[in-house]
Amino acid sequence: MEMENGTVVTEFILLGLTQSQEIQLLVFVLILIFYLIILPGNFLIIFTIRSDPGLTAPLYFFLGNLAFLDVSYSFIVVPKMLVDFLSEKKVISYRGCITQLFFLHFLGGGEGLLLVVMAFDRYIAICQPLHYSTVMSPRACYVMLLALWLGGFIHSIIQVALILYLPFCGPNQLDNFFCDVPQVIKLACTDTFVVELLMVFNSGLMTLLCFLGLLASYGIILCHVHRSASEGKSKAMSTCTTHVIIILLMFGPAIFIYTRPFRALPADKVVSFFHTVIFPVMNPMIYTLRNQEVKISMKKLLVRHVIC
Repeated sequence: MEMENGTVVTEFILLGLTQSQEIQLLVFVLILIFYLIILPGNFLIIFTIRSDPGLTAPLYFFLGNLAFLDVSYSFIVVPKMLVDFLSEKKVISYRGCITQLFFLHFLGGGEGLLLVVMAFDRYIAICQPLHYSTVMSPRACYVMLLALWLGGFIHSIIQVALILYLPFCGPNQLDNFFCDVPQVIKLACTDTFVVELLMVFNSGLMTLLCFLGLLASYGIILCHVHRSASEGKSKAMSTCTTHVIIILLMFGPAIFIYTRPFRALPADKVVSFFHTVIFPVMNPMIYTLRNQEVKISMKKLLVRHVIC
């Protein structure tokens, strides 16, 4: 990181979501209320799935991991964002920026791959039910879980390695409320064209391919369900529809951010806000609200604890 003129960036100044103090205070209050309501619900989902012996199917195993990933993801940006709302100077160290960037892509990449695994689980359950218990055995589920964590790590470490390769000697103002690849790269004191292409290939192309693959998979599943006359048709349709909603919420903003050249657009901050702050904690709740078994189990768990 040492430069010939002796200057080096040791911290980044975050310009934040908005410069208006009134809007910042309003967003601060809304986010705080939102998290105080939704975040305990996600912890309840994890606890319910872990404690109920009736929720041992692979679908619930992956749903519990989705809630865990999203809860973890929400702690990467939001706590610092809330503190910055109350601070006059919004600063993050170079190491803190790299750490934030790493975990964003580590958990985000892992969640994208988890959705692929969940699509595969639904395909086998609906289109190949006779082979389900063999293909989706407990051992296979743990292998898939390990693979998606490893995939998220590899995806993220490539991002970080490319960033660490770049020299930063000023300016050091990030036009955002957190550290992410598009804004950080533009502050490098060198030509970043090749690095931007590599980043788009790593994040953008992978995101787009996963998105199109997931849509195609659920399209096949929904066609299969529509043609069938089984008793569980409505339940399968409901589950798959919920999965498609999550896919659109997660991949839509990611495609907007990472599949184009890193040029600032007016909508960038708003899209990033929903992608990193709002949608992660809502994803497991959307699944739960459409899953009768989990809702019933949660009600029983709450009633049991109230009585005790």
